[in-house]
Amino acid sequence: MDRRSLLTAGAACLAAPAAFAQTADSLDQQLETLRASAGVPALGGAIVTVEGLLWSGVTGLRQQGGTTPVTLSDRWHLGSNTKAMTAVLYAGLIEGGRAAWGMTVPQLFPDLDIDPAWASTTIEQLMGHRAGIVDQAVIPGWMAGAWLPGADVGALRTTLARSILSAPPAGTPGAFAYSNAGYIVVGAAIERITGEPWESTMQHEMFDRLGMTSAGFGPPSGDNPWGHRGAAITPADPAAFGSDNPPGLGPAGTVHASLEDYARFLRLFLTDGAGWLHGHSMVQLTTPLSGSGQPYALGWGVLTGQPWSGGGPALTHDGSNTLWLARAVVAPARGAAAICVANAAEPARPAIDGLTRALIERFPAG
Repeated sequence: MDRRSLLTAGAACLAAPAAFAQTADSLDQQLETLRASAGVPALGGAIVTVEGLLWSGVTGLRQQGGTTPVTLSDRWHLGSNTKAMTAVLYAGLIEGGRAAWGMTVPQLFPDLDIDPAWASTTIEQLMGHRAGIVDQAVIPGWMAGAWLPGADVGALRTTLARSILSAPPAGTPGAFAYSNAGYIVVGAAIERITGEPWESTMQHEMFDRLGMTSAGFGPPSGDNPWGHRGAAITPADPAAFGSDNPPGLGPAGTVHASLEDYARFLRLFLTDGAGWLHGHSMVQLTTPLSGSGQPYALGWGVLTGQPWSGGGPALTHDGSNTLWLARAVVAPARGAAAICVANAAEPARPAIDGLTRALIERFPAG
């Protein structure tokens, strides 16, 4: 998972040269220029408004060294941008009367022996990376078992939750510390609420409701781009071991989707929930939690004072499983969002940064 600053997108936008968008006749030309300059196989992007997709484009090849071009219907791995989806899923359970804001760890896990130090830790703190969970202390050991063939993902998530919650927090509650483990714990809590795997709930409660027919879990298979490994940009067969994080990590970062379907999700944040979630849920999802460290809401880094955001806060997040890179930038007050995706990770950052700038410069007037 990508652990770079979640404010990368905002910093890149602020550093944008004013003349950048004028160096090519169209976004499609800029897209290809950026891809070729970075030397990555494929690059894609989209501008989303309250009405839906304003523009989308892709360029390049599904595999480095191959001959098959990417298409607008292809699916892209979203990495940690899954976190905002898990948070929205929980909000939907609240609106359905099955959960509540402010639920504490003991309430979420009545079947586990919980250390008293977690007594007042809330679901919001888990999703806002302020629960005191330290990934380095728990994820490496857990991952060993998570890779076993045929592993029960629900049982794995419970195992991680039990390991973390049976002892006091290893970190400082209230202080920001980015945590994939925290979202795996949230997934385990959702599974207790619904009585089914997180994946099943995500499918019928979100993907089906929003018409996200391309959305799924793990690396896209079939006629889709492959992810690429390292600086050498080596194609990674989606059927091969190591082409993604283990499935148990799902709530923290395994969703894939087409540009159009990811836009359907982001549109929730431009339309006060698009008639599915209520406005008060959207406020809860996008308001940063108090405490030290960078401003972070539920699945989103939060930027303020951006000249392009329409006078309100902007939401941003990067996602990567080290073979793909995705970025979302959402300006609710501006009524616009940007999507940037690539089928490589670190080598694609210059292209993703440049595309972020280009797309924001093309946001419709607020």
